[in-house]
Amino acid sequence: MPSYDAREREALETYRAYVNQRTRAQRGEVPWSSIGDFFTDDCVFIDPAWGRIEGRAKMADFFDWSIVGLEGWEFPEMWTMADGDRIVSFWWNRLPGADAAGRPYQTPALSILHYAGNGKFDYELDLMNVAEVGQLMARSGWAPGKGFRIPAPKPDRNPTPPRLASP
Repeated sequence: MPSYDAREREALETYRAYVNQRTRAQRGEVPWSSIGDFFTDDCVFIDPAWGRIEGRAKMADFFDWSIVGLEGWEFPEMWTMADGDRIVSFWWNRLPGADAAGRPYQTPALSILHYAGNGKFDYELDLMNVAEVGQLMARSGWAPGKGFRIPAPKPDRNPTPPRLASP
């Protein structure tokens, strides 16, 4: 098991609380926008489909409307690690249902976050193969629910953090 310093433990604890809040949002217990409480006012969030969102208020709003029509999807964590102020997490983008062999319809994803301190992140970059997600949706027969929006054809995918983290 890795040995983490105090800052890394704090970042991991904050991330675990963030994942817990995301799970509560999946269940409909809290609004998706409540995840914004884990980010600084000047945060940057890069979504693989929608692109770059700047600022906590815009990000919180994005979380509420971008999930519409994706009800029933889950995002279970598999592992998470810390390195200084960086958190890296492997998780599944899981659709409802399972294939004939009983395997869930899911595709792998990674998140890279920068911990800003005081229980807040200022950066999140989510990575996944969006083409694979589309193929998975087709294979599963999943169809979006009412209110689903399609991302713009050319989103801003600039991955530059709001401040450069030290190497």
